[in-house]
Amino acid sequence: MSRPITLVTGGSRGIGAATCLRLAADGHDLALTYVKDASAAEATAEKVRAAGARALVVQADTSREADVDRLFDTVADGLGPLTGLVNNAGVTGKLSPLADASTDDLRSVLDVNVLGTLLCCRRAIRDMKSHGTRGAIVNVSSGAATLGSPGEYVHYAASKAAVDTITLGLSKELGPDGIRVNGIAPGLVDTDMHATMGDPDRPARMAPAIPLRRAGEAAEIAAGIAWLLSKDASYTTGTVLRIAGGR
Repeated sequence: MSRPITLVTGGSRGIGAATCLRLAADGHDLALTYVKDASAAEATAEKVRAAGARALVVQADTSREADVDRLFDTVADGLGPLTGLVNNAGVTGKLSPLADASTDDLRSVLDVNVLGTLLCCRRAIRDMKSHGTRGAIVNVSSGAATLGSPGEYVHYAASKAAVDTITLGLSKELGPDGIRVNGIAPGLVDTDMHATMGDPDRPARMAPAIPLRRAGEAAEIAAGIAWLLSKDASYTTGTVLRIAGGR
């Protein structure tokens, strides 16, 4: 029986890297993307290979159509027909009230989180349909989509609400083709994303406000993604699975 071939965008660190490792353990061959940190991407790929799976690393900015087309062509040539896509690549911009956010930050967040998701979904759909693949797509959203994130990043929350709508619409559009589309909505997760956005102590500071009283771990989010891609979720589509410690 052939192994699933899954592309994880933004797979070099954090939730993306944890997802690659979990999927490798579950029998997937993996392609993963990065934008700048090639060494982190290769380190993740080496762990995937050590788990007995094939791993392909591709540099790509998913907000650029030419990069997306090159990415999917490379995956098809290097691994074979795609069966799964995890749209994990995303940016938050700096933490700030909207009034203080720069236009460049707003544009970057929308370009990567919304346009990038649309471009990758569009290409994956075309490829899956051309091969008659009954595949699965998981879009990584955020608990912020329903919380709004006032004073922190309303623009990021809005971009993830758009991802939820993409997930819902595509699940209905692609259901007759046997392509499932779901989302995952992490809450506060302890990754280096917080340092990148300028607040490395955010997980510890926010933990008391979470019902489970702690930040999540990347592996816990990866487990949800792996389930949504698995045969156990064969009747699940149009669902946004929230893994947020009760928040």
